[in-house]
Amino acid sequence: MPSKVHVSDHPLISTQLTRLRLHDLPPAEFRHGVKAISSMLMYEAARDVPLADVPDLRSPIAAFTGKAIGTRIGLSPILRAGIGMTDAALEVFPEATVLHLGLFRDKTTLQAIEYYSKLPREPTADLVYVLDPLVATGGTAVAAIGMLTEWGLAPSQIKLVSVLGSKVGVEHVTTEFPDVEVFIGAIDSELTDKGYISPGLGDAGDRMFNT
Repeated sequence: MPSKVHVSDHPLISTQLTRLRLHDLPPAEFRHGVKAISSMLMYEAARDVPLADVPDLRSPIAAFTGKAIGTRIGLSPILRAGIGMTDAALEVFPEATVLHLGLFRDKTTLQAIEYYSKLPREPTADLVYVLDPLVATGGTAVAAIGMLTEWGLAPSQIKLVSVLGSKVGVEHVTTEFPDVEVFIGAIDSELTDKGYISPGLGDAGDRMFNT
């Protein structure tokens, strides 16, 4: 995988992902697992976020110069499954602007179809984290990143955060947008003819929302 693809080797992500794969895991536990993995991935994805000095602060002992996030952060969950990652991301960046993108995959063509966008007229963020639990074919992630670049962001201003992907899907994203960093819990090698990751964990939206 390219150097901009960061596949987690964290043991807690591995154990949470094992539970998510179980076919009989209740929806509430599935949501909890997605949130837990998302939290850990977001901390990794935020490792190099720019900081700004905050001078003239005081502790109980002395004056000091602190640090604050030095750029405008955006979170872009892909509806609907990306909603399951949003709370975790907001806990990391509570002041972030949330930029919902509605995309679904046509079951016949497997192509991503846009149906909703909450992007303001002008960019309101300088660094955007795309939240997409599963990168199967990669088409939905590519479409979302394309919407953000058309909005005015450079690919280097976008990071993709995903729980699980297929090798083909992640390669699709990095081929289309080599400057986008990817932070992902694990990558499975197989993709079924219907576009599902194998062994995967099924349809994240259906399992998350019990539909």
